[in-house]
Amino acid sequence: MDECIITQLSIFVNNEPGRLAAVAKTLEDCKVNMKACNLAESTEFGILRAIVDDPDAAAERLTAKGVIVKKTELVGVKISDVPGSLYRPAAALGEAGVNIEYGYAFTGKDVEGLLMRVDDPAKAVDVLKNAGLELIKGSEI
Repeated sequence: MDECIITQLSIFVNNEPGRLAAVAKTLEDCKVNMKACNLAESTEFGILRAIVDDPDAAAERLTAKGVIVKKTELVGVKISDVPGSLYRPAAALGEAGVNIEYGYAFTGKDVEGLLMRVDDPAKAVDVLKNAGLELIKGSEI
């Protein structure tokens, strides 16, 4: 897989008091370290979207503990903390017909950027590179 396509875990969390804590304890017990995350909700459940060390092994350990986990592919682009930094990647993808389904920003030790779920990750990588944008590799998070 292209090193610029990042695997995200989507962990389903019931939308009730204490459930996020229970999932967090399971993450700790399974020694899963989150590098970036986003918590989204709906009426009945939440989704903890997380970038973790070794997503394949993490998904396997969490599933063995009864946690519902789905792996999805993301693309990350480096952005700066300045007005308009979202425009260039959003415009490049939009002009190329690549849909951004959702995204979330993060700041790491040496990189800050935007992680995006898109309808065509491979095409998004090419489009962003051709637009002169710097992509984030999974190893950089």
